[in-house]
Order: sequence, then structure tokens, then C-alpha cells
Amino acid sequence: MKKETSIATAIGKIILIGEHAVVYGQPALAIPFPETKIKTIINREKGPVSLECYFYKGLFSKAPDRLLGLTTIVREIVSSFNEKLKDFNITIESSILPERGMGSSAAVAVATVKALYDFFNRPLTEEDLFKWSNMSEKIVHGNPSGIDTAIIIGEKPLYYVKGKPFIPFPFELDAYLVVADTGELGETQAAVSAVKKMVDSNPHKVKPLIRQLGNLTRAAMDSIEKGDIVRLGMIMNNAHAILDELGVSNEKLNYFVSVATKNGALGAKLTGGGRGGCMIALAASKEEAEFICKKLILSGAENTWISNMGVDRK
Repeated sequence: MKKETSIATAIGKIILIGEHAVVYGQPALAIPFPETKIKTIINREKGPVSLECYFYKGLFSKAPDRLLGLTTIVREIVSSFNEKLKDFNITIESSILPERGMGSSAAVAVATVKALYDFFNRPLTEEDLFKWSNMSEKIVHGNPSGIDTAIIIGEKPLYYVKGKPFIPFPFELDAYLVVADTGELGETQAAVSAVKKMVDSNPHKVKPLIRQLGNLTRAAMDSIEKGDIVRLGMIMNNAHAILDELGVSNEKLNYFVSVATKNGALGAKLTGGGRGGCMIALAASKEEAEFICKKLILSGAENTWISNMGVDRK
């Protein structure tokens, strides 16, 4: 029996450190980011299924290919229930813009799977939630690590090495994380390809940089365990400098990193694929975080968020 309405949410995620180097077997740290959310609303309504989201509004059957990950799992889930794809509409509301490195596609999938199971009154296991959500991610990204899906479902910080199980870790710091959106789409695939070309063409120079990023991630983990936010900030600065040397930053990201560090940030760096998207900055207090946000907005940031990295961060 279908419900009249079902609503489900999912949060975003942030790569704290380790992006790009993770492709080459180095570790990365990712954290849940509850300040950004996806909400999927399913309403019972007679007739063909309709879909409304950031990219599209109209009949589900006419949705564009860029939504293929989402539309595929909706079809597959409804089919697995032995139900017909009709008599409901799907609305997706988001404070996570796409292609910003904040896990928007995984969050959309997670929220939609949860809403569908609730709408059709089916029990949902964590295994099924991961299976369906990661199916969507594979269509969207080709060969994803699964870290976005895992972190958005579990809402716990994760230490990740390619090909190995995700390891949750405690994350309680007396600090605040600022996230700023450059307003530019990230170019993850182009950035990953560019780094690979550099690795292939100049391995003696580039492979040590990749190893340095891995060492910085391990040092960041050590700093988190010890609560050393000053050292963590320095590590973030060093990581950004290497990422810039690898060609995955851009003028706007570098400018925002400079604005943040000149206005009190302990450290700052790009986050995610780079060449656009978002940057992050570490602040010692909420007041300093708010001041950094103000300066970033005045410098052209599209949006900013502040996350408490302490015990009450959710």
C-alpha cells in the first residue's frame, strides 16, 4: 500500500585531505557535512510519474541522460517491488549544488532510495541502501570508490585507501570548518586525467608529490587525534600548494585560499576534484569562521557554510 507522502533526507560530504593522491594508493580523509542537505519528496498522484529537480521538471519518462543514475534506480527499485511506475511524483530539493565535490549525486541517490522504500512501505536495510545508491553512482561516475555513498549513509568520518575497507575515525576538534563555493563547476575528470598525464610523462617529479600528499594525509590524521588544529591548518596549506603544482587548482580557488589565510584561517585548500567547485578553511573560533565567510563572500564566493567540528557538530 502506497503512502500519500514520503520524505527522506541525506547530507553532503567534504574531502578534508587526500584528493587526487587517493587514485594512486595514498590515503584520504572524508567527513560528513550536515550543513548541506538533499530532500526527496514523493507524493501520490494519479497518472504518469513526474520529476522535479535542479536539472529538470517534467515527465519522468522524458528525463535527460544526465539524470540516468537517478532514473535507473527508481525504475529498478519499483520493479523489484513488483509495482508499476505510475501514480506518484518525485521532487528533489537541494542545498548541495552539483559538481561542487560535496557528494550531491550520492546524496540524491540515498535520499531517493529511502523515500521510495518508505512510500511503498518496504523495510530498507543498510546493504540495500548502499547497493542502490552505489548503482546510481556507477552510472554517474563510471568507477566510483564508494566513499561518497558510504559516508552519506553512515554519517561518520572515514579514512580511505583505494581497494581497502573504509575505516571510521573519531573527529572532534575545537575548531570550525568554512566551506566556500567558487560558483564554478568542478572539473574532476579533466583534473584526474591531467594528473595522470603528468605522472606518466614526468614520474620522477610527480610521484614524490603524490607521496607527499599521502604523508600529509597521515600527518593530518595524527593532528586530528592529538587535537592540534594549528598543525592541521599548516598541513592543509601544504596540501593545497602541492595540488596547485599538480595543476588541479585554478585562479579563483587560489584567490579564495589566499583570502581565507590572510583573514585568520589556520589553513585552507581546495576540496574534491578541483579546477572549480569548493574550497575549505580551518578557523579556531566561530567568530573567526564568520569573519572568513564574510571576506569570502565579499571576494565573490557564491555561498559559504560553517561546520562545528566539535562534539555537537551534527
